[in-house]
Amino acid sequence: MTSNAIETALRIIKRGCGELLIEEELAGKLADGRPLRVKTGFDPTAPDLHLGHTVLINKMRQFQELGHHVMFLIGDFTGLIGDPSGKNLTRPPLTRAEIEANAATYKAQVFKILDADKTEICFNSKWGEALGAAGMIKLAATSTVARMLERDDFGKRYKANQPIAIHEFLYPLMQGYDSVAMRADIELGGTDQKFNLLVGREMQKHYGQPPQCILTMPLLEGLDGVNKMSKSVGNYVGINEKPEEIFGKLMSISDELMWRYIELLSFEPIETVAKWKSEVAAGRNPRDIKVAFAQEIVARFHDQAAAARALSDFEARFRQGALPEDMPEVQIMADGGGLPLVQALKQARLAASTSEAIRMIEQGGVRLDGERVSDRGLKLAKGAVAVAQVGKRKFARITVV
Repeated sequence: MTSNAIETALRIIKRGCGELLIEEELAGKLADGRPLRVKTGFDPTAPDLHLGHTVLINKMRQFQELGHHVMFLIGDFTGLIGDPSGKNLTRPPLTRAEIEANAATYKAQVFKILDADKTEICFNSKWGEALGAAGMIKLAATSTVARMLERDDFGKRYKANQPIAIHEFLYPLMQGYDSVAMRADIELGGTDQKFNLLVGREMQKHYGQPPQCILTMPLLEGLDGVNKMSKSVGNYVGINEKPEEIFGKLMSISDELMWRYIELLSFEPIETVAKWKSEVAAGRNPRDIKVAFAQEIVARFHDQAAAARALSDFEARFRQGALPEDMPEVQIMADGGGLPLVQALKQARLAASTSEAIRMIEQGGVRLDGERVSDRGLKLAKGAVAVAQVGKRKFARITVV
């Protein structure tokens, strides 16, 4: 592989990444000219994916397009252990039935992004169960408690006198052993997985293998632009949602957040994105870019016809409804129980009082995302983003934080 080809590959690989360890090592692997073994692991803890999950899968696709061998690891064995993943509490392990059901759903969804013919699906129960008790003891002997406490969430829990179960230490060790079993050249993971990825490097050295390089990807912010995208927060875009839902949610994000989404989720060339940015800086309406991006995402998870219909639906509901381009952006605080719509309308100055907001709802004068509201007790969930309209001329894009 020529130096120019290596430089081009590294530029694509590093697009949107949080950290690459170690770039010089990866350049050396690329120079060998052989397809690299690229590993990414997912524990099947949820049956449905959202756009936040696809950040890593998108990067895997880029490796496929560069000619490398992508290995999508479903952690059916590590899923039985349970990984805190940055949380301050132990995650309950899954049952075998839950793992198998979720794994089947994952496989069906990831091939909306990855080339199925160029993807190796792996299950770590294949080598995890073969280790046996003696093998697990030998694996545990490769690390120390002090090393494990260097992991941020373990360290915080230890200092706070919160319990840490012994089996939790096995998770990063097993993830590291996955890299040994799969002979990974590079492993991808979220920025919150850096410790586990580094364990993989050390584990490979222990077993006499060249250490894998590590590429971490950022955790994608949700529609609110503040919290990590999460179904529990309600600020997510599910890849199995209806085309109109995906399109409308993406059109609701701020112009600033749009560039973040494009960087991590779009397959448009880097040069095209740079051109868009210069055009917006020169006065082009960022809404045009947002429309193109929203259509790209809808087409990816549905098809081009669905993307066209979603745009037409959006135009009919919003632009033909004279949605103002300069509507105010309002962020409103709420507790875990959500925020009553009538209070949101008052705080966004769309109604003078909650009683006026109630009266407008009863008269049919309130809309959310173009849909008429009839429930005066409606609440907006924490993390929700919605365009509120009162009467014919009062608008605001409300984000509940």
